[in-house]
Amino acid sequence: MKHPARWRASILLACFAMSAAAQPAAPTVSVARYAAADRVVDDYRRDAHVPGMVYGVVADGRLIHIGSFGVQDIVSNRPVDADTVFRIASMTKAFTALTILSLRDQERVRLDTPAADYVPELRAWKYPTTDTAPIRVRDLLNHTAGFVTDDPWGDRQTPMLEADFTRLLNDGVPFTNVPGMRFEYSNLGYALLGRIITNVSKQPYDQTIARTLLQPLGMQASGFVAGDVAPSRRALGYRWEDNAWRLEPTLGPGVFGAMGGLHVSANDYAKWVAYLLSAWPPRDGADDGPVRRASVRELAQGSNFARFRKRPARAGAPASRQSIAYGMGMNAAIDDDLGFTLSHSGGYPGYGSHVLLLPDRGIGVFAFTNRTYGGASVAVWDAAMALDKAGLLGSERTRVPGRALSAAYATAGAIYRAGSLAVAGDQLAMNFLLDRDANGWAMDLAKLKGQVGSCDTGAAISPTGELTGDFVWRCAHGRVKGSLNLAPTHPAGIQELLLAPILP
Repeated sequence: MKHPARWRASILLACFAMSAAAQPAAPTVSVARYAAADRVVDDYRRDAHVPGMVYGVVADGRLIHIGSFGVQDIVSNRPVDADTVFRIASMTKAFTALTILSLRDQERVRLDTPAADYVPELRAWKYPTTDTAPIRVRDLLNHTAGFVTDDPWGDRQTPMLEADFTRLLNDGVPFTNVPGMRFEYSNLGYALLGRIITNVSKQPYDQTIARTLLQPLGMQASGFVAGDVAPSRRALGYRWEDNAWRLEPTLGPGVFGAMGGLHVSANDYAKWVAYLLSAWPPRDGADDGPVRRASVRELAQGSNFARFRKRPARAGAPASRQSIAYGMGMNAAIDDDLGFTLSHSGGYPGYGSHVLLLPDRGIGVFAFTNRTYGGASVAVWDAAMALDKAGLLGSERTRVPGRALSAAYATAGAIYRAGSLAVAGDQLAMNFLLDRDANGWAMDLAKLKGQVGSCDTGAAISPTGELTGDFVWRCAHGRVKGSLNLAPTHPAGIQELLLAPILP
């Protein structure tokens, strides 16, 4: 396990800046440094009996590497490339979620309003208990609406017509949990979000998603109708059955497409990944994306039903145990090696996909396959680890300390050098001397100096927030680890200063 990110050195990755009509720069020529990740992905394809597979790495707002393996279909044997169109299944959910957030930003949808306000058929539903709170729009986004996990059933409902969906809703559905009580993944819930988009926007959800996201991002090869894709560019979906590939029937567009009906190419999807990553870090300046940056970051915010899982990895590979929670169309997790991650899989008859975003590094990795439930999560995470081992994922972006934190840090250094709080002036918050008086501090500082001697207090502080930071000083006889915490006041005085020697 690596040290926490705030103790690691880091580099600055340039922020994404791409106009709506811009195309991603040509991928960097694949060289030996990508070979390990390429091999991981191709080995997965072979082992999982996947006819064709493509994966991409996005950084600095562009597609920097593409690896493509196998074929689009087993008849023509046309090779997969960055323009081959795959169905991405449940990775569609993030597009649906962000479109809902866009409607929220336009004050046309409220997340904490009962979903029945936008889908009248829900008003007559019978809930599990008399004290059940109505399903909110937010519950649908977070998969906390009480519906049963429905992957096999939900996938086969994709072609369902609006009238049939209305009849299903009028009949009501059974609940597996009381809404709002736990997380349980539901395709039905995202189909309902599609109905909300349709009802609120007064046009089919797919048209609204295209107008809100696909068109502004220049995703011209993307859409919800497989028949719109030129046969020469489309990856056909296969099932591996009885030691042979069998062609899966193409399921047409319908109301359940909002949960998994989008078709994209790697070149197109790279624009989406770059756009999502551009929302980090929060900053001043122009905010001219299709949806505002703060709303994009909400995809990482979800229910409080966190759980643990092992990092998706091949058998025998070292794997981190992650704390994970579902946001809105994305899983948010903290990984020992990669830090803050957003990810999502897609599985469908004929297709599988996965995306992994590292927002604090500005890097994303994704993959598509044309095999039933050939979800590429194992390949993507193992490829990311191979890239990290090769030094290709960089480090987390540098956070620059603000004026208040810089001033307080300078005061902390002066206090240590002087061995007294007398040099702090008015930089101390009102609680500081109540928690430990000046004489006590003088004794503590003298003891610490006796252990480590004089220290270089000019080392950079690593901000963990605008008012907090960590630092390490190199000293004559060792090192000192410290942290600084300012008070929520104007001016922001020092409420806490922690100093301790680093023990062997």
